[in-house]
Amino acid sequence: MIPVGITREGAFVLEEDDPAKFPLDAAHLPEVVDNGTRVLWPEPGGDRTLRVVQPDGSIDGLGEIDVVLPILHGPHGEDGTIQGYFDTLEVPYAGGGVLDSALCMDKHFMKIALQAAGIAVAPWVTVRAREWTTDAAGVRTSAEALGLPLFVKPARAGSSVGVSKVDDLAELDAALAVAFAEDDKVLIETGVSGREIEVAVLEGVEGVRASLPGEIVLTSRGFYDFEGKYLGGDGVDVVCPAELTDAEVSAIQEAGVRAFEAVDGRGLARVDMFLTPAGELVVNELNTMPGFTPISMFPKCWVASGLSYGDLISELIEAGLRR
Repeated sequence: MIPVGITREGAFVLEEDDPAKFPLDAAHLPEVVDNGTRVLWPEPGGDRTLRVVQPDGSIDGLGEIDVVLPILHGPHGEDGTIQGYFDTLEVPYAGGGVLDSALCMDKHFMKIALQAAGIAVAPWVTVRAREWTTDAAGVRTSAEALGLPLFVKPARAGSSVGVSKVDDLAELDAALAVAFAEDDKVLIETGVSGREIEVAVLEGVEGVRASLPGEIVLTSRGFYDFEGKYLGGDGVDVVCPAELTDAEVSAIQEAGVRAFEAVDGRGLARVDMFLTPAGELVVNELNTMPGFTPISMFPKCWVASGLSYGDLISELIEAGLRR
């Protein structure tokens, strides 16, 4: 495996093959720094050799590319941008394609696609920055009609960045300010009461299948935020398999596969949903490149379903190669 990093400025650099270099430390989150190397991707129609320009200007061949694993979060990583780049280069890659990545990165259009497939989603309104600037009173009225509590989210940010829970309408303006700092398009959603269920979906040789469902159990945290997802923050337990009846498991797995197909899913996705006290399943979102840390739900659910971490990676690679 050849590790390639992307700096904040967008340069592809050759990284050290040392996983310990990127620990998830709350005081200093991992960052790819510019080490002076530049990775040269192969041109379409030519040989498949990956090359690197060293700091001294010399060029080394690193071998032919079999498949790329785009283990990236957020803009330019799971929004279809890098996937389109690799499509243009004719380089095979694992995971989501251009369409499903772009759809699921934009929560507004993801909800529209799910609704069109008859899948329940939380009621919402989408607000653009210009609308908030010119008609704040109208936005507040629309938000009030949704009922409390509300969740305010940037439309195109991941990992719960910029997300706020609003229990009082007096908190709405501040929540919108936090969200608009991340994106000029923001969703205001009705908070759904129910168990937070997540199911892992995988596209294999024999078709699309879903894992045993897991559950996010909030003990003292208001919602499953960035710290809870990645930094092992207190107040949240990630449990898989969840305590569910056989009928509930089947319904959740079916809903996960339906949601995956509704967005033209490829490779993999984690489908997050609520199981309400009335037994209704409301899909919250799909993540086309879910977390793969030891505390992440996606690998935990597949391990609980009998698929080891190594075999899971192998399936993703093989799916990329088949494409």
